[in-house]
Amino acid sequence: MAAESGARAWLGGGSPRAGSPASSPDLGRGGRARSEPGPGPGPGSGAGPGSGPERAGARWPGAAALGHSFRKVMLTKPTFCHLCSDFIWGLAGFLCDACNFMSHEKCVRQVKTPCTSVAPSLVRVPVAHCFGPRGLYKRKFCGVCRRSLEAPALRCEVCELHVHPACVPFACSDCRQCHRDGHRDHDMHQHHWREGNLPSAARCEVCRKACGSSEVLSGLRCEWCGVQVHTACSSALAPECTFGQLRSLVLPPACVRLLSRSFSKPQLFRISERACPEPDAGDSEDGGDPAGPGREVPAPESNKQALRIFDGSDAVHRNRFLVVSVPRPARSEEVLEAALRAYHLTEDPRGFELQALPWPPQAGCAGAAGKAESGRTPEEEGGRGPRAREAAPEAWVIRALPRTQDVLKIYPAWLKVGVAYVSIRVTPESSARSVVQEVLPLLGRQAEGPESFQLEEVLMGSRQVQRTVLAEEEPVLDRLRDIRQTSLRQMSQTRFYVAERKAEVPRVSLFVGGLPPGLSLQEYGSLLDEAVATKAELVTLSHVYSSQGAVVLEVACFAEAERLYMLVRDTAVHGRLLTALVLPDVLHAKLPPDCCPLLVFVNPKSGGLKGRDLLCSFRKLLNPHQVFELTNGGPLPGLHVFAQLPRFRVLVCGGDGTVGWVLAALEEMRHQLACPEPAVAILPLGTGNDLGRVLRWGPGYSGEDPLAVLVSVDEADAVLVDRWTILLDAQEADLEPPKIVQMSNYCGIGIDAELSLDFHQAREEEPSKFTSRFHNKGVYVRVGLQRMSQARGLHKEIRLQVEQQEVELPSIEGLIFINIPSWGSGADLWGSDSDSRFEKPRMDDGLLEVVGVTGVMHMGQVQGGLRSGIRIAQGAYFRVTLLKATPVQVDGEPWVQAPGHMIISAVGPKVHMLRKAKQKPKKAGTPKDARAEEGPAPEVGPKERRR
Repeated sequence: MAAESGARAWLGGGSPRAGSPASSPDLGRGGRARSEPGPGPGPGSGAGPGSGPERAGARWPGAAALGHSFRKVMLTKPTFCHLCSDFIWGLAGFLCDACNFMSHEKCVRQVKTPCTSVAPSLVRVPVAHCFGPRGLYKRKFCGVCRRSLEAPALRCEVCELHVHPACVPFACSDCRQCHRDGHRDHDMHQHHWREGNLPSAARCEVCRKACGSSEVLSGLRCEWCGVQVHTACSSALAPECTFGQLRSLVLPPACVRLLSRSFSKPQLFRISERACPEPDAGDSEDGGDPAGPGREVPAPESNKQALRIFDGSDAVHRNRFLVVSVPRPARSEEVLEAALRAYHLTEDPRGFELQALPWPPQAGCAGAAGKAESGRTPEEEGGRGPRAREAAPEAWVIRALPRTQDVLKIYPAWLKVGVAYVSIRVTPESSARSVVQEVLPLLGRQAEGPESFQLEEVLMGSRQVQRTVLAEEEPVLDRLRDIRQTSLRQMSQTRFYVAERKAEVPRVSLFVGGLPPGLSLQEYGSLLDEAVATKAELVTLSHVYSSQGAVVLEVACFAEAERLYMLVRDTAVHGRLLTALVLPDVLHAKLPPDCCPLLVFVNPKSGGLKGRDLLCSFRKLLNPHQVFELTNGGPLPGLHVFAQLPRFRVLVCGGDGTVGWVLAALEEMRHQLACPEPAVAILPLGTGNDLGRVLRWGPGYSGEDPLAVLVSVDEADAVLVDRWTILLDAQEADLEPPKIVQMSNYCGIGIDAELSLDFHQAREEEPSKFTSRFHNKGVYVRVGLQRMSQARGLHKEIRLQVEQQEVELPSIEGLIFINIPSWGSGADLWGSDSDSRFEKPRMDDGLLEVVGVTGVMHMGQVQGGLRSGIRIAQGAYFRVTLLKATPVQVDGEPWVQAPGHMIISAVGPKVHMLRKAKQKPKKAGTPKDARAEEGPAPEVGPKERRR
């Protein structure tokens, strides 16, 4: 986790609780007792490695400075050490009561991983996680309770944290800091360590020995540079992170500014709501998974009793509790310590008490339903015989005893300071103002007046970090009492910062898409004012993209920005639902000289629907602010964010149609980009992927390591590819106005487009069935067989002019204009035979090749490598006259074109594409793929390679 070096300087109140009796219950994460071996997956079930220990001996004092509370235990099943990941021989090991850290006796004193009960105090800047939907993650371990994830669990969409649903409330808010928020700055970018879940073959960067494990949560990995080390070896590395192998592709967090006070993490990173459901939509934020409302409490063992434990009034009101299993003759002190351990509270138990609640508890009963109603302790309730024990209340709430004074840790909000925090004593007379006055001299800011500072309360929740500025006269001790009354766990996750009182002007950029195209700035302003009632004094239209029907709003108020965001997403204009995105500011002046960031576009609907996993992988490997989902606003938001960067590259993850979509957007935005010609790489996700084949990116993505893909993009060579404009002008302009489309690969008229149209319609009707590239090709074959017996004589229905000269067409069913040496999933339609009538085809020569096919059978023979197409013409300008409505497809996007004219000509500037560097030749390969890669294209000079 992102912690300062030297954990002792950060720890406060993290030492283990002393004097715990040997008979206290063995509690796991989430408040459930560990059992031997215990069926069922998840935290506390005994399903993970090292589970099922039996207690023997007294508490071990080692690693106390890191908050661990180790105890010697007897092992009943094979167990591995969480520090060295080696097998623990013999019958004894050392287990932390709070976080389940298991260790050899020789490793106890070498433990450097802090206990999760004190981990929040080590975080430099708290950043909430962005948990996605529940899923199965095999051979992964929970980052909170350290147990295996054998049941559906949660994964952060931005970092590598995996957790059980019941462990979410206890997860440390230590997600990656991907942007600057306000005045916080860094001297350098430090490693962001995440423990465990490394590949089994991982090697330590320091000692070069294996550091991965499939048995336990061990080893560390930096979530920016990817370096992997043993926990014990991590101190040998310099604290500064250089972003590792992808340093030239990563957009540094110091270059991104985004004020995020009003928005959640999914909104900031443009993650769809389906991917990150709200806690109430199935994932309890309050740990209700072990035994929440309506859940049956598991029956305890015969010598134990199960107690429902609430940690405050809020838990009672929402009926959220944890179940603690304790021995029936347990003393009240033992029950209290077990309850505190269940909620990961490391404070002295003498400052708390348990109050009994009637079951089921009712809202509002938290205060009066304690001792006032029962007046008995758990020991008294459970010691009057079996019948009395059965009738005794099984629900208890932990309460903090009244305090006449308290010790408060105050953190400086600025990072460039030599201390982590200072501790002061607060009394009933202490106010926020007096606390600030007392703290400033301790932080070396006594020369500045206290009126320039304020006291902030920060709740470091795992899903959201909330900041509140305290009023100057607010009694601090009363504030602490109210927080503890509401939730003791919330108190353990609350920090107090002293911050500079700056007159910071809120500035939020909102992208609004889906508007009618072709309007002026004033017309868009009037339209938005009518639709969502924008406030002119707070909202400014900073950018207008009229041709795409989109604008960017600059909002000078957090509340107004949040209101507009929610309203726009629920508003339709002319029957079309609007799109709203929160966009960051990229500080191009701070970009390192050797950095050429990668702008990633992913189409999750392409090909085998692998885009969802790629989105998550790229967000973890890069900065999430450089990864954009094309179904959420298209390419325009990403291009707007990168518009001021002097250099960047683009990676398009999708089919040929998706690549054409992005290239068309680049052409439209060319004059508004500081880097007008960025080079474009392709990760093929479609069915045909002909352009990807030509540029050596392969026939389609089949689960390769995303890191290897990014490394290949960084090492790729820049080449030039022609782009073509197709003007479609129907005879009856009133029915179908003229339109312009752009082409990179090929344009088909007739049978080729007809098959594409049939496939497209089948996929639109049942998209869930088209998740396999093999299945997609099978559908193409089926629709082709259905068209074999049909013939329409295309040569009689169209006229072709090449360079103003009429060309007589042979008897054909399809006419295809090709720009690259790959068609129909890698087939060589032009052929390799030399022909004195035509020049050798190249994809940057400014010429198109025109080929005819006689029908479905001919197309199948071409794709099988048995024949070539019928060579008809070669040129730079074409005019096609359609005498009847005819199917047409451009780069795999089909439609039926009305009778009229089609004019095909060069766009102008060629596009810069990235071609994968040559790999060592393999012994075997498909001939048609090899031919597709042979397409000649001149290399661009070295100055162009980083565009």
